Amino acid sequence: MAAPVSITPDTIQAHRGASAVAPENTVAAFRAARDQGARWVELDVALLGDGTPVVIHDVTLDRTTNRTGSLAALSKADLAGIDAGTWFGAGFAGEPLPTLPEAITALGELGLNLNVEIKQHEHHRSLEQLTETVHACLGERAPHTQVMISSFDPECLKAMHRLDSSYELAMLWGELPPDWLDQVAAIPATAIHLHYRALCFGVLDRAGERGIAVRTWTCNDPSQMAPFWKEGLAGVITDNPSLFLS
Repeated sequence: MAAPVSITPDTIQAHRGASAVAPENTVAAFRAARDQGARWVELDVALLGDGTPVVIHDVTLDRTTNRTGSLAALSKADLAGIDAGTWFGAGFAGEPLPTLPEAITALGELGLNLNVEIKQHEHHRSLEQLTETVHACLGERAPHTQVMISSFDPECLKAMHRLDSSYELAMLWGELPPDWLDQVAAIPATAIHLHYRALCFGVLDRAGERGIAVRTWTCNDPSQMAPFWKEGLAGVITDNPSLFLS
């Protein structure tokens, strides 16, 4: 069994930034995470049609911007006309859709660390294009910025490991497959990020025996995670860090 963990700013990650109070995956959401006391931000990365890495969850602009259409149809030049804030609230009008380099720079200035969830989409030319682009961007981060990589795709994590074996890698699952320990070892990953409803004491016990950190996503009710901290839960990814840190 892993040692008990205390709830601290280092154990709470802001899901797409503090997305309960600001538009997800924007610098405004990262700033709100810092203001709520978090030290880690989880964000999503995908590529535009021209290979530009942007911070967005979906494969289209429809849900979180003032535009519609696929990322595949866009180039970096198109970003200037995209408003990623008004959908959330009038006070965020004009909030840009950030590129990954812009997000990394902002997080460095805010003193935040980043968990990069790499999104695989069909329009990406190859896994190598995606992972090498992300790796190159991370190479320009501020010296004090810590980074971890997470993905639902084990091949993506393996590719990142080949590029830099020092990356902290986390396998994402909604529920654990029977061979989850073998998959983690094959990557090799040092953490799993599991949907909070799939967490149980047995998972923490088995992970703790192997030295694997377990974090959950996306929990916005601290009482649901309360029993697990003393059993070694390593962290929670949440839309609203203030709920855990106040």
